[in-house]
Amino acid sequence: MSTHSRIYSILFNKCPRCQEGDFFVTKSAFSRHFDQMHERCPHCGENFMPEPGFYWASMFVSYALFTLWILLTFFVAVSWLNVDLDYYLMGLIPSIILLTPYFFRLARRTWLALFVSPKPVHKPVS
Repeated sequence: MSTHSRIYSILFNKCPRCQEGDFFVTKSAFSRHFDQMHERCPHCGENFMPEPGFYWASMFVSYALFTLWILLTFFVAVSWLNVDLDYYLMGLIPSIILLTPYFFRLARRTWLALFVSPKPVHKPVS
């Protein structure tokens, strides 16, 4: 049941090549070992560690995710719901802390998906 898209692999913790094998060892971003990755895809063998320091640039993806989160929550809470700025900031800090493991994993999967193309689907000719 793979859709062979980069978005699918990014959102569902799957290999960007085959969309079958898991990218991270644990399913949840909120487990004790949220940062442990497979070195290779358990299904197709795709290398998840192309070179030393490859994932340093995923920090920029993480930065973009946090920026989008902050802007989105600001406009919804302060502009649309008229929440006081002090209350918004008191809620923002815990939300950023709670989202850190999720955004860490999402940024790494996004970064690798930019460089690994999905395997094409071969449909039988009728």
